[in-house]
Amino acid sequence: MRNKIPILSIYLFLIIGCSPSKNELFKETDSFVESLQTTYESYGILGGSEHSKTTNDGLYSIMPVGRLINVKIQKVAESGEYEELKQDLKDHYEGNPKVNDVYICQAGTIMIDCRN
Repeated sequence: MRNKIPILSIYLFLIIGCSPSKNELFKETDSFVESLQTTYESYGILGGSEHSKTTNDGLYSIMPVGRLINVKIQKVAESGEYEELKQDLKDHYEGNPKVNDVYICQAGTIMIDCRN
């Protein structure tokens, strides 16, 4: 029984810990990060709006700007929600050499920094 508790704990965390909306968010941001290595040198200052995406549930919007990827929560959000999302994205991109940093910018949204 002792051996099963850690396994069950991890399984429960995986089920509860990452919502379908965040899975979709990670999939979309991964796509933008990869495209900056393969397809685009930069999305340009204003060129990213035509490439912007919103998750199916409308909770997150993702817009590339230059070699940065802007992530915004599309509802009234407390700063703690942005801190949590920033940490989730940092954890997701930890060890990825294509991403330099994940931070909350002055406008209050999250930036994924893919600059060279």
